[in-house]
Amino acid sequence: MDKHLRTKQAKTNPIVASSFSEEVSSLEWEAVNMNQEEEDLICRMHKLVGNRWELIAGRIPGRTAEEVERFWVMKKK
Repeated sequence: MDKHLRTKQAKTNPIVASSFSEEVSSLEWEAVNMNQEEEDLICRMHKLVGNRWELIAGRIPGRTAEEVERFWVMKKK
């Protein structure tokens, strides 16, 4: 019985553990410049779909999801 408790406590959620290691400090990011049209579209789309950066970036030619997310994070500071 004691052995069962120890193994149960040792388990971790691999999804949660990996997400912490993938986070990047916003201080390491370079600012992304967006024109007013792109900025307005990002704000409107974010209200509709939330943090679905791939979906938002798909509406802006030449922009990646990473650029859109970086812009959003840097804008909110």
